[in-house]
Amino acid sequence: METRRTLLMAFDSLGTHKLRTLLTMLGVIIGVAAVVGMLSIGAGAEKEVLEEIAVLGINNVIVNAKAPEEDPGGDEGLHRSPGLSLEDAANIAAFTDLVANVVPQRYEPLETVRQRSQIAPVRVVATTPAFMLSSSVEVEAGRFLLPSDDETFAQVCVLGAKAKRALFTFSDPLGESVRVGDLDFTVVGVMADKYLGRGKVEGLELKNLNEDIYIPLVTAQKKFDRQTLASRSRMEGGFSVTMNQGGEQKFNVPEIDQLTVTARSLSHVPAVAKLVERILARRHGGVGDYDIVVPESLLRQSQKTQRIFNIVMGAIAGLSLLVGGIGIMNIMLATVLERTREIGIRRAVGATRRDILLQFLVEAIAICMLGCGIGLALGLLISRVISFYAQWPTVVSLFAIVLAIGVSSLVGIVFGLYPAARAARVDVIESLRYE
Repeated sequence: METRRTLLMAFDSLGTHKLRTLLTMLGVIIGVAAVVGMLSIGAGAEKEVLEEIAVLGINNVIVNAKAPEEDPGGDEGLHRSPGLSLEDAANIAAFTDLVANVVPQRYEPLETVRQRSQIAPVRVVATTPAFMLSSSVEVEAGRFLLPSDDETFAQVCVLGAKAKRALFTFSDPLGESVRVGDLDFTVVGVMADKYLGRGKVEGLELKNLNEDIYIPLVTAQKKFDRQTLASRSRMEGGFSVTMNQGGEQKFNVPEIDQLTVTARSLSHVPAVAKLVERILARRHGGVGDYDIVVPESLLRQSQKTQRIFNIVMGAIAGLSLLVGGIGIMNIMLATVLERTREIGIRRAVGATRRDILLQFLVEAIAICMLGCGIGLALGLLISRVISFYAQWPTVVSLFAIVLAIGVSSLVGIVFGLYPAARAARVDVIESLRYE
């Protein structure tokens, strides 16, 4: 009963001076909205990075072919390297105690694929059936490539979700033909739509897998001229053959454009990365015609960056709450002075020091909690607005809400305790005389 009466008195006092109460809680409102908004942005960014890393594969080590840097001492060093090849893949795959599978990929420099009058900008990826073991993409309809497709040099393909929509809109593509270069390929499968956020992780540009069309690797080797195609600059990997002044090619054209090496477990990833680096350094004669990307390392770096971001943003939001708490203490001290006579009357009719302290402390906490409620609503609105207009995913977590409520309560107690204690110490006789 006493608690209920104390709460009613506190809210009645706050309701008497609505504008002053609103201005008092303004710092808390801004602080809580900042906490919720900043943490939702951070959580959204972290979720997006995790999804993008999942596309690369957390257990994978990725090797990309690239044009080696020119050796000022001559071209002999560049000729020592055969370029990224299937033999590299075989050498790496031999370490079965660490490596689960190795998937070669080759990108054909065909900018468009046709289906009757429909034209789609795509990336043609020649790969093996093991691609499904190293990737997070799934088949939505039909099937993926089979070993028999390579054995028979089958002209079959699997469409990414966006490529399917561009070429066939809403019709069923299975069994239909598409024109890849000068050849007709039969569609045997369609991949599920794979969201890919901003397409960049720690500076690494990611390709939209929905635009890919997959064809058998052996078919591509048999029916597409690699030497001719590789001499053209390609948007996919930025790879082009460099010629010296006499028109002679300076280095060997890589047989494949990418190797995806899947470790048997996450704990094996660092060892697999070192293994891949040593094998390629030995086989390529020290020529830097490849890049090694370790998604697990990118994830750790991204998480470290995200933690720093959260700490900085949390500190900024915390300063807002601190300023709000100081504002509450100042107003409560002024309120104690203003209500000195009321305190004296309450003490004269039997209220204890504890009752006075509790009344003013409850008022301070009530201001903070009301500000917290408004701040939470404002923070949720801010996160939605950012998500809608900036196309940045936001995630409002339970942790952010609990943290905002907890900090607000703490601010109310810490900054309301001194004014409440000061009110409780007011002398009864002096307070009754106060005008």
